[in-house]
Amino acid sequence: MGANISSTGRLPAAFLTPGSSSFMDFLGEHSPELLPGNRTLPPVQGAVEIPHGTTIVAAAFPGGVVLAGDRRATMGNIIAQRDIEKVFPADEYSAVGIAGTAGLAVEMVKLFQLELEHYEKIEGDVLSLEGKANRLSTMIRSNLGMALQGLAVVPLFAGYDLDREKGRIFSYDVTGGRSEEHGFAATGSGSVFARGALKKLYRDDLTEQQTTTLVVQALYDAADDDSATGGPDMARRIYPIVTVITDEGFRRLTEAESSEIARAVHERRLEQPDGPRAAIL
Repeated sequence: MGANISSTGRLPAAFLTPGSSSFMDFLGEHSPELLPGNRTLPPVQGAVEIPHGTTIVAAAFPGGVVLAGDRRATMGNIIAQRDIEKVFPADEYSAVGIAGTAGLAVEMVKLFQLELEHYEKIEGDVLSLEGKANRLSTMIRSNLGMALQGLAVVPLFAGYDLDREKGRIFSYDVTGGRSEEHGFAATGSGSVFARGALKKLYRDDLTEQQTTTLVVQALYDAADDDSATGGPDMARRIYPIVTVITDEGFRRLTEAESSEIARAVHERRLEQPDGPRAAIL
């Protein structure tokens, strides 16, 4: 389906026919082979080493939500990339953190961004946060064939709900099953350790600054016990990506802001390597 207008000066009929506000539906009807989930993989024998993104964490606070990720991508026991980006804005009021097969995950995020932009242009309105979460669920489900072959994508979705006036977090499984998380969430290879840190330190009255520190603490704990999760790399100046979403929209912390939090956490860890302690009672 090309948009070649050199001969007639008109767009193909597909572009002028009324239909769904979903770009995926449009592509599936007119050029289904372009959708990632419709690709046919060549037969392979044995394990295929492909870069994987790892730990993503999120935590809500009064007024918004924080979504953050480490910077390491692994390929088996090898560090494939030390400074990969795993957290992306989906639109002005939401963001996606990716875990799983890195190449497919980044491609899915780009398609999701286009899906939301297409809806807004067709409908003249922003899709609700619930609707965004459902659209992402459909995209993950369309990748099920690849997931069953080991190429899974398991993102974490977070955003500010303009209707409910609060931050919300959604997690997914490889089949596209969606669950709303309350308070905090984690996904990826280091998620067990990150979730443990969040569980002990999280409170629902944390400030924005405290919440950004909390997610960095959780990523630090994940890197402490999971070799696929990268901690703050002071020598190379590689720090976690930390984003904040409020009623003012999406904002990514600058490198100076991220480094200040990471260095403060690191300095405290020199005195207390296992991190801050939660009260017993």
